[in-house]
Amino acid sequence: MTDGAHRDSAPSARAASPSGAASLSDAVKRATAVLAAAGVPSPSVDAQLLAAHLLGVGRGELAAMLFGTAVAPEGYEALVARRAAREPLQHITGTAYFRHLELAVGKGVFVPRPETESVVQLAIDVLTRLRQERGVDGALSAVDLGTGSGAIAASLAGEVPGCRVYAVELSDEAYPWAARNLAGTGVTLVHGDLREAFTELDGTVDVVVSNPPYIPAGAVPRDPEVQLHDPHMALYGGGADGMEMPMAASSAAARLLRPGGYFVMEHAEVQAAQMAELLKGSGAWEDIATHPDLTGRDRATSARRPGSAG
Repeated sequence: MTDGAHRDSAPSARAASPSGAASLSDAVKRATAVLAAAGVPSPSVDAQLLAAHLLGVGRGELAAMLFGTAVAPEGYEALVARRAAREPLQHITGTAYFRHLELAVGKGVFVPRPETESVVQLAIDVLTRLRQERGVDGALSAVDLGTGSGAIAASLAGEVPGCRVYAVELSDEAYPWAARNLAGTGVTLVHGDLREAFTELDGTVDVVVSNPPYIPAGAVPRDPEVQLHDPHMALYGGGADGMEMPMAASSAAARLLRPGGYFVMEHAEVQAAQMAELLKGSGAWEDIATHPDLTGRDRATSARRPGSAG
């Protein structure tokens, strides 16, 4: 059944209230039914967020409005139809939330996922400990390889005061989104290949973080939002196992980090054991560890450069 068929079979979001206009409450209920019929994973939440977006309010304020006499905002049904067609909610609203950030996103840039927040926390924990060891005047530095929307770099800059953060993005489509989101953060952003970026920092960086493309060449993403809307350049890691870009990121990290420097990278759950073995086999790393995300899936691997900062 097509998305259009789902929408035709679901109740219309135009049902009129006694005043002649659709009540907000009824419109959200009908929108929830439309999205549920289309297979959207969180139909009620998405229906509410679309209404809140058009009304310019938060979900808390929207919840209060649902118990009142508010009418549905103009254009609501059109946005619901776009979401029912499995266009990402973040593309429709133009906003993605990540940790403490509100990021601008749209076509051409990978929408940051909640699991990446755990990867960022690992890096922040290390940087925070280094700050305690060095004192407020001690210099800190971090690099985000393949920044996409800028989510990782902006989080590091915002949550670790005084840390000098660098980020690189190759995609011509994603780079403008990163530039927009990182404006005013103090992050140094370059448009280029992570394999060659920031050679002037070689051997000096404290922490390197990366969420590189890692989907194997033959794999097809299950969710329509990913399959149809996320840029392939941000998804496919290269090679049959998807490991070309992850290993390129690890090589760049080995080049950039100081002795004792920390590297953490996101990957697919099924790649955890392979990632650890590849890092171990390269001879460039020690203290290799696998880390679960908030759902208990092994979604990140960390390692340290041998030696001590002194």
